[in-house]
Amino acid sequence: MKKRIAILGSTGSIGKQTLEVIDQHPEQFIVEVLTAQNNAELLIEQAIKYRPNAVVIGHDCLYNSIMEALDPHDIKVYAGEDAITQVVEMESIDMVMMALVGFAGLKPTVAAIKSGKQIALANKECLVVAGEYISKLVIQNHINLIPVDSEHSAIFQCLTGENPDHIEKVILTASGGPFRNHDWEELENVTIADALNHPNWNMGDKITIDSATLMNKGLEVIEAKWLFGLDPEQIEVVIHPQSIIHSMVQFTDGSIKAQMGLPDMRLPILYALAYPERLKSDFQRFSFSETNQLTFESPDIKKFRNLALAFEALQKGGNMPCALNAANEVVVQAFLKGKVGFLQIPQIIESCLSSMQYITNPTFDDFFETDHETRKRAIKMIEGKKDKTI
Repeated sequence: MKKRIAILGSTGSIGKQTLEVIDQHPEQFIVEVLTAQNNAELLIEQAIKYRPNAVVIGHDCLYNSIMEALDPHDIKVYAGEDAITQVVEMESIDMVMMALVGFAGLKPTVAAIKSGKQIALANKECLVVAGEYISKLVIQNHINLIPVDSEHSAIFQCLTGENPDHIEKVILTASGGPFRNHDWEELENVTIADALNHPNWNMGDKITIDSATLMNKGLEVIEAKWLFGLDPEQIEVVIHPQSIIHSMVQFTDGSIKAQMGLPDMRLPILYALAYPERLKSDFQRFSFSETNQLTFESPDIKKFRNLALAFEALQKGGNMPCALNAANEVVVQAFLKGKVGFLQIPQIIESCLSSMQYITNPTFDDFFETDHETRKRAIKMIEGKKDKTI
């Protein structure tokens, strides 16, 4: 039988590439549900092409236009944030592609786990915010949580057939982003267009900015801790500008496994959707004969402070990773709107973390309170800024 897929965030970068993968394997997968936050035009286009059972639009005001467009096609239409969470409970869904960006993915992820759905996880923030809580739910509900991030997919593949007790450390690779070789003066003058010009990957705006600040790697460090049951000391980050080795695992005997391939997100998407099978694809192959070198270097955590902040939040634990994520989401949007400079991003995040109340053992409700309060503080800092210094 075909695997019935719900794609949450189908109009975003990962969602669109997931549909490309499904196009290549129509005998394996069928689209059951599509959701979007506000891109009604593309959601309608996708729905007419893939004929899902249902679609959900996050903004209620767009419901009527979508309902009118899809009424002749016998596709159920729902609207609102709660509907996005509720739709994953449909019995007709076999797997959920969690491609929502940011904190918004937390409630739907929890609902999908509690409903016993297998999950292809492209939303790292839910594990950053509530990693321990979600890890326990995964075990209790006996579901597979398959990572879609290229780095975590690489680690997942390297660990297949291995004893987790034999892990010495995991090595997350990072391209270094567009500013790897910039000095401080150059970073002060970074434009939005500069930051969105990633050298290797084609991604959404938010994750592209996170890559430029190395916050994306910091969030991946926290995600890796919960996905693979690691201590912070077992996670290393190395800059690998070519983005061919997606990550590595070093074992207690000293050997290292690496997963390699061209920087194409459709590869980890296909692996997650098909797991535990490995399907054929016609994606471009990496050629050793056409590659002159693979290089590695240590990240500069003084210049890219966000990576250090993520490690610090992970070490402290509690609600600090949640606060880190909330502050970052707010300040990245502010940068994309031209309200703050590139170097102010880590400044504001660090100020938020230092001013937040620390909760050692947060409840599920505490995550939402921490997220709300941190966003308020970050917005206040941004609105109170009069020049380029905080």
